[in-house]
Amino acid sequence: MSRRVACLLIVLGIAGTHSVITPNRLTAQEALAVGELIATEQARSAARDAGAKAAPVAEMQSNAEPATVVEEAKPIEQARRTYLGRIVAQPMSHFGASWLIRPERNDEENAKEAFDQLGIESGMTLVDLGCGNGFWTLPMARQCKVEADSEESKQGEPKRGRSNASRVRVDGDRDTEAYQGQVLAVDIQKEMLQKLRRNAARAKIENIVPVIGEVDNPNLPANEIDLVLMVDVYHEFSHPQSMLWEIRKSLKLSGVIALLEYRAEDPDVPIKPLHKMSKAQIMKEYTASNLKLVREYNDLPWQHLMFFARDDSPLPAIVPKPVP
Repeated sequence: MSRRVACLLIVLGIAGTHSVITPNRLTAQEALAVGELIATEQARSAARDAGAKAAPVAEMQSNAEPATVVEEAKPIEQARRTYLGRIVAQPMSHFGASWLIRPERNDEENAKEAFDQLGIESGMTLVDLGCGNGFWTLPMARQCKVEADSEESKQGEPKRGRSNASRVRVDGDRDTEAYQGQVLAVDIQKEMLQKLRRNAARAKIENIVPVIGEVDNPNLPANEIDLVLMVDVYHEFSHPQSMLWEIRKSLKLSGVIALLEYRAEDPDVPIKPLHKMSKAQIMKEYTASNLKLVREYNDLPWQHLMFFARDDSPLPAIVPKPVP
């Protein structure tokens, strides 16, 4: 390499690739050498720039937290008069509670047949949402109760399985641990819960936890519930979107909602139209809250019985059968 080219190397080493060298002042051999030098220096510079950019990215990736699934925030919802084209009905007062336990109810609605479809097993954690005075709560509690084994029976202590020590608000006054084999009986009217307590005491049923609910929150533990039963009550929710958000959050991955509503499609069902729901309307509202239909029972005389799970549940979704 000539001395002149060597000097140019020094200049280029100082000035970098932004230096301008005029080729017509060099010999052909020198120009060729400088050209090769510039190309080499540009390649090295590009490699350095790429490395400088890649290093922070690689560092950020190595230090990044594992990806998490971001759940939708709870809806901000005011009391509704209508929801997705449906007029929201007013809730039943506790003064009408006797209608819930009328003697002819089972004959009219075939409640026993509906109950048999719920699939309740011993040890399940259940919810009777809108429990009223306990028409459904009491048989649910009998069905899910965990029987004591012989040794525990001698000690007089019932066997109860703890379910991750979740806590629920009991009748607004205190907290209690939620256990397997119990029914969380939720109502927004304390008077209804008082009637439920009296009925449970007369029946000597102890595995019922009365829970005071709010209009937009049933106050349930998260990811703990096997079955939420709602009988002719959902259509009265003034905050349906918020309530379904909370109910969905309470379900186990394989947990389900069992929804009973009087059939709006049948004019012969002797119930006021505002207290009925069609299958189409139910599907519209529940799918809007990230719930999917996984089972249905269509042989009850007055009511739809539809089972919904979280949209991320392993239970397969089904298409509802048309109403004849």
